[in-house]
Amino acid sequence: MKKVLKLSLVLAVLFTGMSTYAIDGNESLNFHVLKGKGKVITFGINQLQKASISIYDTNGNVLYTENASGKEGILRTFSLEEFPQGTYFLEVADNYKKVKYEITVTENSSVLSSKGTTSVY
Repeated sequence: MKKVLKLSLVLAVLFTGMSTYAIDGNESLNFHVLKGKGKVITFGINQLQKASISIYDTNGNVLYTENASGKEGILRTFSLEEFPQGTYFLEVADNYKKVKYEITVTENSSVLSSKGTTSVY
């Protein structure tokens, strides 16, 4: 019961933080990196109901892909525990734009850049 209560509290704080997070207009997708722990990355995309999300390695090989949707935005968390150290790219695409964000995986952590590295209209 305590675990359920703690998890509910964490989710409530996460969703509250998501809804009050300042929008800076980054790459017009309103992409926001939320603090992760260890090799976990969490990000949100405000005001976008549908998007294609993919993770690529440096050779362009697709490691993960999904068509994501959300009523008022998209919130995703990925565990990169099984990924070897290196650089990867998270690509978010809607009907108008594709933006790539760099992911750096080290032995103990992973970091997702908050600024897009490339944009294609």
